[in-house]
Amino acid sequence: MNKTSYTVTVLGFDQALASAITGALDVFAFAGVSWQRIHQLPTTPFFKVQLAAAHGLPFLCSNQVTLTPNIAIEDVSHTDILLIPTIGGNIDDVLNDMHSQLIHIKRLQKMGADIGANCTGTFLLAESGLLDNRVATTHWGYADKFSAMYPRVNLQPEKMVTEDDAVFCAGGGMAWIDLSILLIERYCGHQVASDTAKSHVLDVSRTTQTIYASSRQRRAHGDNDIVAVQSYLETQLGTKLTLSDVAAKHNMTERTLLRRFKHACGMTPWQYLQSLRIEHARKLLETTHTPLEILVNSVGYEDMSSFTRLFKKLTGMSPSQYRAKFKRVV
Repeated sequence: MNKTSYTVTVLGFDQALASAITGALDVFAFAGVSWQRIHQLPTTPFFKVQLAAAHGLPFLCSNQVTLTPNIAIEDVSHTDILLIPTIGGNIDDVLNDMHSQLIHIKRLQKMGADIGANCTGTFLLAESGLLDNRVATTHWGYADKFSAMYPRVNLQPEKMVTEDDAVFCAGGGMAWIDLSILLIERYCGHQVASDTAKSHVLDVSRTTQTIYASSRQRRAHGDNDIVAVQSYLETQLGTKLTLSDVAAKHNMTERTLLRRFKHACGMTPWQYLQSLRIEHARKLLETTHTPLEILVNSVGYEDMSSFTRLFKKLTGMSPSQYRAKFKRVV
């Protein structure tokens, strides 16, 4: 980007998450400012920020705080970036209430704006159709609902941030931080983004949501027989199992079990069991001082190296790194 000042517009609406709005506005507004103030250097604000809403009217956020916009979304004729914050209330109600406003998301995208959405705000972006045939992410806890509602979207819920042809999505909760810093880097370069993150004491090294996700979310598929298999696997974390054992216990052939399980959960029973074991290992790393060798055996693994490779693949860090980051201090 070769301009020196860019406009960021955040779209506000009833039941939006206030922190995802005000936090993003703060981070962009202080790019080129906070680091410079700390080091007693001349400030150079890179972004003009504004809050827009339907008809320019105040709106009530999910925490019962009312925010007053700077401008009506109908009057926004240009913005470099349009951000859609988290839906903090009932998703279906907000989608219904915001249906008439989707035209402005599409209008600004056609005019060249980068469009970004955070967490469940990605539902609004998908509802507009702008995510059709594009890569996206959303809060890991709502991935099943998202996939069911928007099958044309290439959803990758393990990712913290996605970008596809200047349409950006961020994962759960506070992932607006990751998205904001990514966009600051896109417009102002790595150094400004890094300085902004450091001045706000932000951790922007996160690339995956899998360290926060629960495997037990994959139950909204409606196949009660597979739910029973899932419940059984959750009780067998330290047991040596074979596919034939699991299939026989649930009165299925191995082929039928594989087919139905993969259709329902998007993975094989073995992959699901692996994710459960890694999830349990995470909890033990967070809450106990159990030596790693004993912990590995308690979740059904005998080989430390293979467990470590799998743990790192699924969480993005080694078991020791995970314990250091998430161990609860009592």
